[in-house]
Parts: sequence; C-alpha cells; structure tokens
Amino acid sequence: MELSQRQEKILNIVKDEGPITGERIAEKLNLTRATLRPDLAILTMSGFLDARPRVGYFYSGKTGNQLLGEHIQKLPVKDYKSVPVVCREETSVYDAICTMFLEDVGTLYVVQEGGLLVGVVSRKDLLKSSMGNQDLQTIPVGVIMSRMPNIVTCRAEDSLFDAATKLIRNQVDSLPVVREAESGTGMEVVGRITKTTITRAFVELGEGASNV
Repeated sequence: MELSQRQEKILNIVKDEGPITGERIAEKLNLTRATLRPDLAILTMSGFLDARPRVGYFYSGKTGNQLLGEHIQKLPVKDYKSVPVVCREETSVYDAICTMFLEDVGTLYVVQEGGLLVGVVSRKDLLKSSMGNQDLQTIPVGVIMSRMPNIVTCRAEDSLFDAATKLIRNQVDSLPVVREAESGTGMEVVGRITKTTITRAFVELGEGASNV
C-alpha cells in the first residue's frame, strides 16, 4: 500500500511521539481533527497504527510488506476457488483432450460417483499418451492419471497463501479443493485453485491498494 504524504507525516509523528491523541496530531499538522479522520482510519484499518480509547494512537511496528503478508495469509480459498472440471476413469484420452481444450483448463480431476476424487490428469499426461500410433479413443484416462493418495489437495478453509505454497513446492498447475465425503470415505471435489487464481488475487490486491 502506498501512503500519501500526509499519511507519511502522521505515521512519523506517531512513531516519534506515540501514544498521541488525534487532536494533538491535528495541532502538529495545523489541520482540523475532521480533516485527519479519514487518514487516521486508513492507517488504523491497514494495520500501520493501533488506537486505544483515552490513550491515543501508537505505531504498530509493522512494515508494509509485513502487513501485506498478514493480509494474504487471511484470504480464504473458499473466496477464490473456481468450478472444477471433471471426468470419469472410463473417459477416453481423446475425449479428455477435447474437454481440456473446450474448458480451457490445464488439469482434469477424475471422479467416481458422488464426485469422489480418485485421480488427476494433466496436459503433460495427455501429451505423453498421444505420442505414437495409439488409438486415443480406446485408452481410458484411468490408465494414465495420477491416483489418490498421491494428489496434493487443499480445503476451502485453507488460506490462499498456503495453497500457493503447495502449488510452488509440488510444481503443479492446480489444486483440487476437497472436503470429506458425507459417507465418511474419500474426498469430494468442490473446487479448484490454479496459478491463474493466485495471480488474479494479487492483481486485485494491487488494484485495491492503489484505490485507497
């Protein structure tokens, strides 16, 4: 977040003299308390300042990068997940390629009845299987997919930061968002998080900061 010149001055005053009341800050800047109220609210809500009744404002000691990191770690996967694109084990590789192209995704989640996750098939998997003179309409996805439990997943209540960390550490393009199946056996796919999801979230954060 980029602060205005007046907000920077307020921050420096509080750093040097805090805790300090809003009235005292206004006096130092030769402004009215009402004029400063929006700036103080922004600095407080952003985490740069803390405020206590009858005490005043004091510096939180956190940098902009620290505050941004804390904010990102609070963003829940459930607010950013998109609809998963799925297929069945018996789906042919040819049909899987068509689905991936039409849906413009890089990963298909392979499910059983009830949406239970059993595997994942990627662009790379489909590319490998298409090499040679094999009849792609006769090869089922179940033959080439990565199977549970060797699939990296995330939950709706996880943070977007944790999901991004899993994407990077495991070098995958997407994560299925799962929850316990009502039957108590297996995981149900309820969404997906992709590298594009993470990029979009950072763009939104940047736009939000520039509009403050």
